[in-house]
Amino acid sequence: MNFNPFYNVYFGQLIIKIMKTDIRKIVKILTEQNLKKSDFVNLMEKLKNPYLVLIFCILSLRTKDEITYPAALRLFELAKTPKDMLLISEEQIAQAIYPVGFYKTKAKQIKILSQEIIEKYAGKVPCDIEELCKFKGVGRKTANLTMAKGFGKPAICVDVHVHRICNRIGYVNTKTPDETELVLRKQLPKDLWMEINTILVTFGQNICKPIKPKCNECKISQYCNSKSI
Repeated sequence: MNFNPFYNVYFGQLIIKIMKTDIRKIVKILTEQNLKKSDFVNLMEKLKNPYLVLIFCILSLRTKDEITYPAALRLFELAKTPKDMLLISEEQIAQAIYPVGFYKTKAKQIKILSQEIIEKYAGKVPCDIEELCKFKGVGRKTANLTMAKGFGKPAICVDVHVHRICNRIGYVNTKTPDETELVLRKQLPKDLWMEINTILVTFGQNICKPIKPKCNECKISQYCNSKSI
């Protein structure tokens, strides 16, 4: 084996370069694997409504998908528009979304957000990431997912799964989800922006888990920089 440091640096850079050009192949493999999507992901794919997607994202923060999903269904039975949301009380919202994390805080946030949408945006969710981020409690992840799933606009939603997996396979080398988003905006083909979240979230929930990833079942292990045994 050649331990020449210059050779190893060059070889490492070459591997990363090759893997970056293979992102389409990686996406193709994961898509064809047809892993089971969670109820949360399936509902997010079906909503296609900016307001509902935005509310769904807020409910999901710091909450497991299996809790968020039924909570969202209960809330959407009561209200599906900003105007309807203002017709029910904060207590009713809290009861509907319990036991999502910080459910009382989120109930208050949903009321305020709905009021702001009506007063500042004529009842329509703004189709702009920066405007979305002006809402209290709405970060770039939620704003991007609202753009992609609610408006059908090219946007890259980077959650913990996307951040973790993109780093594991060596496609990016970043410390935070926000950094990952910036890098992906520069190097990920734009036609993959909208689907990358669903693909990697599903892959992350089934195979490439944060703890004890199922590397023996992974179909893209040949591209991975950090295979676990």
